[in-house]
Amino acid sequence: MDDNLHIQRFHLPPSPSHFESLIESRNVPAILVGCVKDWRALSEWNPYVGGLDNLQECAGSCIVEAMLTRTAPVFYGDLRSHDRVPIPFSTFIQICKQRLLEKSQGNVVSSELNSNRMTGPDLKKDCLPFEDDSKRLYLAQVPILDVINEERAQLEPLRKDIQTPAFLEKKKLASINLWMNSALSRSSTHYDPHHNVLCIVSGRKQVILWPPSATPSLYPMHIYGEASNHSSVSLEKPDYSLYPRAKYSRKSSQTVVLRAGDALFIPEGWFHQVDSDELTIAVNFWWQSHMMSSVSDHMDAYYLRRILRRLMDREMNEVLRVPCSLAEMDETKSHEPDVLGIKGMDQGVQCLSQAFEGGDLKEKELREETFSHELELCSARALHGLMTLVHDHVSVSDQTGALQSSSTNGSADGEESMNFTSLNSLENDQVAISIWNLEPCVLQKVLLTMANNFPRTLEALILHLLSPIGAEVLTRKFDQMDQRNTAEDQKRFYEVFYSSFDDQFAVMDAILNRKESFARQVFKSVLDKYVGVNLNGPNPGT
Repeated sequence: MDDNLHIQRFHLPPSPSHFESLIESRNVPAILVGCVKDWRALSEWNPYVGGLDNLQECAGSCIVEAMLTRTAPVFYGDLRSHDRVPIPFSTFIQICKQRLLEKSQGNVVSSELNSNRMTGPDLKKDCLPFEDDSKRLYLAQVPILDVINEERAQLEPLRKDIQTPAFLEKKKLASINLWMNSALSRSSTHYDPHHNVLCIVSGRKQVILWPPSATPSLYPMHIYGEASNHSSVSLEKPDYSLYPRAKYSRKSSQTVVLRAGDALFIPEGWFHQVDSDELTIAVNFWWQSHMMSSVSDHMDAYYLRRILRRLMDREMNEVLRVPCSLAEMDETKSHEPDVLGIKGMDQGVQCLSQAFEGGDLKEKELREETFSHELELCSARALHGLMTLVHDHVSVSDQTGALQSSSTNGSADGEESMNFTSLNSLENDQVAISIWNLEPCVLQKVLLTMANNFPRTLEALILHLLSPIGAEVLTRKFDQMDQRNTAEDQKRFYEVFYSSFDDQFAVMDAILNRKESFARQVFKSVLDKYVGVNLNGPNPGT
């Protein structure tokens, strides 16, 4: 967990300027202990001291939309997992009173209560579809204030018992909502498109929070769905075979416990999952963030492309983050014991030259007796390693066809026609990991030596063995070389490198095509992890 993402706890209510500069601007949750302890609602709504009677008297006649779930005590926010049913607020109050009586009697309910609990004057069968729905009902997001549509404020009479926190007085609130449950409840993991301050009036809530950067491990539902802000992963029985990254979601989570009088700032985009004790009542305030309110519509397309590119760059760096060393790779792949030795290198070169004798693959002007002296030991080892890879993986007959087709058509080596390794397998790509583990100066010497002495081997390496991830690694090494070389040295290197190929433009096309192929794989991974769209198969959660 990034230290900058740790949730802070404040024991004094912040001023508006303090909240905006030190809390809201960080986009990190904050606990505001006792922030709303002076609300009238804390005494007037408390179920254990007559609060339910007060609520019924104040707003009992209001019709509210209750959430009726099929998966109690878990309440999933997607439309396929619940219904919205209109009921009188007094009906829900009666359910809460019944629950309160059960608790006071140790869950022993009188037969008289059982016979009358669903037939009181406030409960109509045409409002509630089933008679045993008390634990399946949850008052979620019932508006006390709705700025866009005032008529939707179903519980506006309750407004008198709460006060907008002083640090929010200058905010343009979108809505104020009531959250109330009679039995234990658990909300599904989701994020909201607004900043949020959640205030506890009665009871207790446990909130688990994840930063937006944890999105890949939470598997958001596809972006074009009706519940795109919800996680696809089941809370009761997560299927790790279908959602393998979910096993690590807890590593990036933080858990907070809120009690009556406490408030929690939840920034937009932060995933949260809430467990509520019995008879818990809360009120939340939503408002649009400064960032979202300041973005002009005509800039959306640009920001979308920039953000996608940022995520792609981050994904590329993640793929290339932890390569194994060349020595470890050689050991795991069971290369010859003397693969790094000069004697083994000389023997490998002799075998390679014999395999390439005849036809277009014969190495011209092989300088076996001089090239070892021209290279320092590290470069010689690296050269031998790359040449051995070509010798082990490319047959003479395969090279002939591959080199001819690649030299005549640079676009023929698309990812569809080549059996390259998957996106997340740098460690299993021997060519890519070999290049990755070389210092730029060493790789430059190796490539120059191959270009001058073994042009056909270099051609086979680049046109036949270089995968999309290998092309990305190679071009990154080129960039590192450019940063260290003078302009004249850069020009000389690329002239020697590309002149060793029969068709220089075909080679450039091949490298660029595979580099873009790697970027395309990364783009698909970004869509899958952050947008919930899998272009290669069915979308989990559809």
